[in-house]
Amino acid sequence: MQLILRTYHLKLKDTFRISRKSIDFQPSLIVELHDDGFSGYGEATSNAYYNIGIENIQSDIEQCRDVIETASDEIPEEFWNKISAYFKYNPFALCALDNAYNDLYARKKGEKLYSLWNYNISNNPLTNYTIGIDRIENMIAKMIGFPWPIYKIKLGTPEDMAIVTELRKHSDAIFRVDANCAWTVEETLSNAVILKDLGVEFIEQPLKANDWEGQRELFKNSVLPIMADESCIKEGDIVKCSNHFHGVNIKLMKCGGITPARRMITEAKKLGLKTMVGCMTESTVGISAIAHLLPELDYVDMDGALLLAKDIASGVTIKNGKTYYPDRAGTGVILF
Repeated sequence: MQLILRTYHLKLKDTFRISRKSIDFQPSLIVELHDDGFSGYGEATSNAYYNIGIENIQSDIEQCRDVIETASDEIPEEFWNKISAYFKYNPFALCALDNAYNDLYARKKGEKLYSLWNYNISNNPLTNYTIGIDRIENMIAKMIGFPWPIYKIKLGTPEDMAIVTELRKHSDAIFRVDANCAWTVEETLSNAVILKDLGVEFIEQPLKANDWEGQRELFKNSVLPIMADESCIKEGDIVKCSNHFHGVNIKLMKCGGITPARRMITEAKKLGLKTMVGCMTESTVGISAIAHLLPELDYVDMDGALLLAKDIASGVTIKNGKTYYPDRAGTGVILF
């Protein structure tokens, strides 16, 4: 099996701001695994919050090249088990490899990933579209300029309630809000009452990731459901989130790929948690991998490629929140 790495500097349509950062470009690494005339693709993007850059993703993968290229016919779970020990401190690199191998494996079988897993796509959830933090008038303009059935609104400013109040005047879409660890317990409980009246569906990660005591208080007293993001990274965090959150947002790059993500989804369901998968501003390569998990999810945030000025691949397409799969095996990705 041949390993091929490509780096990209993905330009966003607009500056994307959350409570702790702003970006105009998203560095990305695409992994291609080629074998027997087939290619599978995976993606990892950089993220300062997790101290992960494209350089160390690429370097860590290169150091494991010989092990990776000796793989051939293992099932994806065996491949993940084989290489995961080499990436204990870089789940982003592991994710790109795992997703590429799952894609390659399904292509060799001549099946779409969701079909290989016996998933039924007839009731897939719609994806939200994210409105990053900006001046209120700009956030309104972005929403009006991109009509969508569900919006995720990034918050974490002194004007948070004013932002949602003004946006609601211009849309009857479903709203979700994401504070990215910027609120306190008291702020969250108070804001939740206002947000519920404004038709918000849930609040994502209002507190700092390690504030489990505060999160337990929110779990017991918030009038809106609370979803974990920064508090849910790896497989063991699912149990920790139980009785502290009402649901979990699983990110493939944080947990090490689609293989552990599927296990996390299964565990979350057993514990009565709502399931969601989110993106990290990936191109269509990464988004197409997420799309095959849709039948197992209650919610999904897979708008990353929609935020880009120019994509680098074709694969799944999203129209008005609904996902459409190409008539190709695996994830269906083709690089431009």
